Formats: sequence, C-alpha cells, structure tokens
Amino acid sequence: MGESGLLAGQLFNGVSVASILVMTALGLALSFGLMRVINMAHGELLMAGGYLAYLTHQVVRGPGFPVAALLVGFAGAALMGAALEALLIRHLYGRPLDTLLATWGVSLVLQQVARDLFGPTGVEVTAPPWLAGALVVHSGPVAGLSIPVVRVFVLGVAALSLLGVGVVLTRTRLGLYFRAVNQDRAVAATLGVSTRAVDLTVFALGSGVAGLGGAALALIAPVTPTVGQSYIVDSFLVVILGGMGSLVGTAGAATLLGLLSSTVQTFTSVSFAKVILLVVVVWFLQVRPRGLVAARSRALEEA
Repeated sequence: MGESGLLAGQLFNGVSVASILVMTALGLALSFGLMRVINMAHGELLMAGGYLAYLTHQVVRGPGFPVAALLVGFAGAALMGAALEALLIRHLYGRPLDTLLATWGVSLVLQQVARDLFGPTGVEVTAPPWLAGALVVHSGPVAGLSIPVVRVFVLGVAALSLLGVGVVLTRTRLGLYFRAVNQDRAVAATLGVSTRAVDLTVFALGSGVAGLGGAALALIAPVTPTVGQSYIVDSFLVVILGGMGSLVGTAGAATLLGLLSSTVQTFTSVSFAKVILLVVVVWFLQVRPRGLVAARSRALEEA
C-alpha cells in the first residue's frame, strides 16, 4: 500500500472514531449544552448499551442481530437515563457542582456493578457474516486500502442518529417544546408546557443515543466496565468545541477531533495525542470562545 492508501486509511480511522464520538456527544449536547447538567455518568450509559448488545447477542444469533442489539441498547439506556433524571438529577437542576459530584458517584457505582456482573475483562460480540468482510480497493492511488464493512455500518448508524435527533428537535412537537423551555422555562410553563415532562423526555433521548453508540461500539471493540471513561472526556471536548447546544457543531467537532486524534496517534503515543488534542481545543476556544457554531439561547447566556 502506498502513501496515499495509508493516508486514506488513517482518515477513515479518524471518521470511524468520530462516529462513536458523535453518538456519545449528542446526549451531552442536550444535557450539558442545553440543560446545563454535568452528567459524569453519561459514559456509563454508553457502557450499558454495549453490555445490552452483548446480552442480546446471547439470545439473537441470526443476521438481524445488529439491528436488535441497537434497539435494545437504545431502549435500555433511555430507561436508565430516565430513572437517573427522575430519581436524582431533577433535584439538582441549577446546582452544577452538586450534579457533577452526584453523577460521578453514580458512574463509579455502575462501573462496579458491571465488574460484578460481567467481570473486569472485556466481553466481545461477534458480528454476523454480512458485516464480517471488508471493502478492498484493488487499483488506483489508494490501491490496497481495506475498509471493514462493520465500521461502514457504524458510520451509517451514527449518521442516522444525528439525522434522527435533528428531526425530533426541529420537526416535532417535542422539539418545539424543548426549544421553548430552553429559551425561557418560566414563559413556556406559563403557556402550558410541562417542563418536567420535557426535561425527562429529552434526557432519556440523549441517554438512549449514548446507549445506541455503545451497542454500535460493541460490534467493533470489546466492552469493558471502564469503556465509558475512554469517551466521556473527548465527548465533553466535542460539545464545548462544537458550541454548546449546537447539533451541527457537535457533528463537526467530533469529525475534527476524530481526524486529529487518528492523525496524531500515527506519529506519537495515545497519551501524548490526548495532550495535543487538549492543547488544540484550548487554543481554538481562545479564538472562538463560543465554539464552531454559536447557539443562542437565554439559558446559555444566563449560565
């Protein structure tokens, strides 16, 4: 494989990393970027989606397993997120430090529960035959490039997730209520919008998308009790860099960070690549403090 093929392969790896970041960061874009909730247990919702995909694999063995795993991962994580919001986070709105500490504790508890149930080592999911192959380029400047079909599938899931959340927030009554509550909670409540129901539903939606990302991740990598911690920091960086409250910015920032991380790791270690990534984000925010796409809302301006 020539240099062009290696470069193309590295770019695809970056986009592949970005696909998982997009699904993880979408939930944070809703909870942290718009609802001002710092949910440190968000990574564990991704982990839960991965383990639910593993359990689904024990029951469903046919070619339809990936779709079933994605649905179960989404539904299970959404229910977990709804329970977390109803039992804990609803009592901490407007208290970001308390929310951070409380959800960090929940994160540690969920990690220990995963260790007790599944063990400290990772569990693996075997993709069905139709996802087991690779797309190989035999001629041209990128001859020899091999792209796993399962990663293309995950890219498609990420794109559909982004499109689906965008449609819900811009084309449905729930999205209308959500934007109204985000702009001015008091006025929205006066006009008859149930702000409690909106908070619960949107938080559950964001959690479900994280679980969807975990189920997709299970198809390409082992699921461990700490897998969520590998993505939570990068996901917060994506939300901040993209512009808090902007889905377009979230997608763009995830792609940029995925490509940058993949490229830097080619020349250095993973840990040093993280340092460079953080430095780049800090520098960028000095130039554009509101991120790639500045979303305007009274909630953000008063924060």
